[in-house]
Amino acid sequence: MYHFSGSVVQQAAGSTRLLEPKGPEGRGTDQEAMLFQRCTWCGTAMYHRLLCPVCQGSDLRTERSAGFGTVRHSTVLHRNTPAARNVSLIEMAEGFVVRGRVMGPPIGIHSGDRVRLSTAKDPVRGEPVFQLVDEPLRAWT
Repeated sequence: MYHFSGSVVQQAAGSTRLLEPKGPEGRGTDQEAMLFQRCTWCGTAMYHRLLCPVCQGSDLRTERSAGFGTVRHSTVLHRNTPAARNVSLIEMAEGFVVRGRVMGPPIGIHSGDRVRLSTAKDPVRGEPVFQLVDEPLRAWT
């Protein structure tokens, strides 16, 4: 039996965190590490799932993401918050997609921007927060 609460998945026999503290040697509390599941049958990477979306297998192993990805889609939201914020779909280097927020001006986040996991916390939804890896090179007209 599983219980979903924010960014944590708890099993009846123990608990597995989807965002876990990570320090310089992979342990500690300096940075966050994103955990994801990989199907042992077909190798599909996924985030926050109980079954593999490809083969429906339930034998999933937990792995640690390097924390780098690319913005697949970004939307600016104005509801339920005092200021505009973005919600983005991030395709991680390991092959799974996660919903999160990218720091910066909401209008300045675009598909194809490279991002990395941040230590900041999303106060609204508790989703992962990312920051741009490098400044976008765009021609302004």
